[in-house]
Amino acid sequence: MGRGKIEIKRIENSSNRNVTYSKRRNGIIKKAKEITVLCDAKVSLIINSSTGKMVEYCSGPQETLLEILDRYHSQTGKKLWDAKHENLSNELNRIKKENDGMQVQFRHLKGEDITSLNHIELGELEEALENGLAGIRDKQSELVEMLRENDKALEEENDRLNYELHKQTIKTEENLRDMEYHQRMSQMPFTFMLASQSIQPNLHDDHDRE
Repeated sequence: MGRGKIEIKRIENSSNRNVTYSKRRNGIIKKAKEITVLCDAKVSLIINSSTGKMVEYCSGPQETLLEILDRYHSQTGKKLWDAKHENLSNELNRIKKENDGMQVQFRHLKGEDITSLNHIELGELEEALENGLAGIRDKQSELVEMLRENDKALEEENDRLNYELHKQTIKTEENLRDMEYHQRMSQMPFTFMLASQSIQPNLHDDHDRE
């Protein structure tokens, strides 16, 4: 039995809708690739999902989407974007050129690809490197000084804690001695204490006898 026809309407269940989108998207891209190979056709495909994700396919590694769109413009006379999009495209090109220039400068700073530079450009590069090195040394000095201050603060805190610990140790030892003395006194027999007191010389009586 063949499959029944599916009614073409929005799938309400979000899970089923996502599964169907994934399957049909892959199917469309597969068909685009097949017609590109079989018929030597130029195909450009853009799919935007309901979640905002975009999938792009362009036939051939040597051809870009913009090139296909330019061919469409020239053949139909229709423009698919306005001046705003052209300004964005120009800005993108400017940023790409600026990025390429920064990449070249970065290679120069690493000492690469400098054979094409003249003596003026080499002098400017040397000055930039010296300025950068001076900034690095200043930052390094700041970090070293900060580490020294932190070490000093840690040493002072360590000394303070050792002093507090020493005082606490002395106090604890004194308390232990007092406790041991009172414990010995409490364990001494009462009669022995009286006898000790009776055999002690009475200085007042000796003075009277004299």
